[in-house]
Amino acid sequence: MIGKLDLYRIFNVVSQNKSFSKAAQELYMTQSAVSQAISKLEEELETQLFYRTSKGVILTNEGNILNEHINSALGIIDVGENKILEFKTLKTGQLRIGVGDTIARYFLLPYLEKFHLTYPGIKLNILNGTTTEICDFIKSGKADVGVCNLPIYDEQLEVIPCKDIQDIFVCGKKYKKITEKPISLEDLMEMPLIFLEKKSNSRMFIENFLKKKGFHFSPVFELGSYDLVLELTKINLGISCVIEEFSQDYIERGDLYKVVLEEEIPKRSIGVCYLKNVLLSRAAKKFVESIK
Repeated sequence: MIGKLDLYRIFNVVSQNKSFSKAAQELYMTQSAVSQAISKLEEELETQLFYRTSKGVILTNEGNILNEHINSALGIIDVGENKILEFKTLKTGQLRIGVGDTIARYFLLPYLEKFHLTYPGIKLNILNGTTTEICDFIKSGKADVGVCNLPIYDEQLEVIPCKDIQDIFVCGKKYKKITEKPISLEDLMEMPLIFLEKKSNSRMFIENFLKKKGFHFSPVFELGSYDLVLELTKINLGISCVIEEFSQDYIERGDLYKVVLEEEIPKRSIGVCYLKNVLLSRAAKKFVESIK
């Protein structure tokens, strides 16, 4: 069929030009080669496709029938080739990104905006979830890449750190006095604490850190929204653990105050992840490169 497809393309050009010589010029072939190709196609189909005249060639009835289908088939092939070209040049396609609310708002938005401006034909599909859920999205094929709080320990995933972040504790004006000097973890555990819910990676990271230091705690609030953590802390309902880089506006406005610890919490990272053994699409590769 591949070899015959070349014959069909030559047949199509000849039928459009109604001349072997004109078709040869368009195809950058010799007239003899074009004539031989048509003869070969007629032989394989066991059908005469053209009447040869002194003024050129005319399609036979069989040739007209074949030409209708060839025009349609070659048109579909051209559309397919153009679609492939569009995918290669990122003029069309889809990119599915798994990301949580907090990282989307405080980290990813500028990258999404820039990517969309650069590749407006790529449809962005954002899947919201926790780090665990995002990893499941990727492994089940629902997402191409994920942008998550690290660490992630999964042998199926390639994980690339993109940005270092620092977990800190903050308080509102009611508790401002405790920010005047460093406070011990022991004293901090005696305060009313506000945390994200247990299934979040941020919460698990801090909880593991405190457990290694011998501390267990029972927060007065466990919330699913990072913004709600900030707002409840602002109105003095407790002292919360937040990400410093995502809380700068509150701190700079004086709505929240950083609690200095005698022992600083280790830094961690935000990273991008995807399946190790699956080739990324061109769109996904460009996206990963943009935030690395």
